[in-house]
Amino acid sequence: MARLLVVHHSPTPLVRALSDAVVAGANDDAIEGVEVVVRPALEATADDVLAADGYLLGTTANFGYMSGALKHFFDTIFLEAGGALSDDGSGAAAGGGRKPYGLWVHGRYDTTGAVRSVQSIVQALPWTQAAGVLEVLGEVGDAEHEEAYELGGTLAALLA
Repeated sequence: MARLLVVHHSPTPLVRALSDAVVAGANDDAIEGVEVVVRPALEATADDVLAADGYLLGTTANFGYMSGALKHFFDTIFLEAGGALSDDGSGAAAGGGRKPYGLWVHGRYDTTGAVRSVQSIVQALPWTQAAGVLEVLGEVGDAEHEEAYELGGTLAALLA
């Protein structure tokens, strides 16, 4: 059975609502053969990453960057999960397998820096972006819930 790992930092009710919608979409009854594993970013491990066939990442946008919790996740799993470094120690394009991932980001005013920071790290992992980034500013309404549900369903369906 394929495994989809959902790693998120959801410190507020708005972000939690997005996370819940992503997980609900990944667990849609029409999708079979996919185990959905949900881990808060501070609890996810390299073993979780290595056991997964695809990934969904969720974060807040904090001062133009991803949440500290998601950054901690990347810091703790990067090398063990196949992250590639260039000679100067910066991230390098990863080779090998390309497991699919999706990303959702919530911010009050801007998500650009948070998206860029996640993508700069992920490009050095053996992952490939499999869906458009869900960027949500401000309030989370029905349309945003629907988009989050679709993101979760899309990644799970890719693995089914």
